[in-house]
Amino acid sequence: MTTAKSLKIDFVSDVSCPWCIIGLKALEQAADRLKGEVALDLHFQPFELNPQMGPAGQDIGEHLHEKYGASPEQSQKNREAIAARGAELGFTFRMDKRSRIYNTFDAHRLLHWAEEKGLQPSLKKALFKAYFTDGQSPGDHEVLVRVAGEVGLDANEARELLASDRYASAVREREQFYQQQGIHSVPAIIINDRHLISGGQPVEVFEQALRQIAAQS
Repeated sequence: MTTAKSLKIDFVSDVSCPWCIIGLKALEQAADRLKGEVALDLHFQPFELNPQMGPAGQDIGEHLHEKYGASPEQSQKNREAIAARGAELGFTFRMDKRSRIYNTFDAHRLLHWAEEKGLQPSLKKALFKAYFTDGQSPGDHEVLVRVAGEVGLDANEARELLASDRYASAVREREQFYQQQGIHSVPAIIINDRHLISGGQPVEVFEQALRQIAAQS
């Protein structure tokens, strides 16, 4: 009987990045197709799309125009394409509910803690849903505490963590490490510390890459 090859995955991403949840869903579906051959040892690493964003956030249309020069028509087409890709992969984007961009640093601190508790993947997916499906702010401490509790983390400890600066330096160090490795856009999926796949690729691309890397390792 063959044993599934364990592949270490460092999934560099932000919870306010739509292509990150698309990439994650595609990666997981590729791994499902290779069940018995490949197992994912998944670690979510922090990346902030908007590290200078204030606590109140910014209107998403205004933000996209300032950052990318996108017109309202271009932004709408992009939203429709993202929603369609999400639907294909079983994830619901409610673009009508997502009207603002927020700072996500505290969400990354919470995810760092969740990794220690063995609940990081559950929290990451719940934060994606809270923002993209339910339209809730990933910068709001009440939202973060509630979501943490829903995935099995201690809500009181989550509240205390967010009120402090716990894990702030650790998250900054990880962010800087990946920037120094040349990661400037997300998702960036690093396999076994050597192989990089960028972007929300189709399931087939991930499937082929996982199979090839597993065969080599």
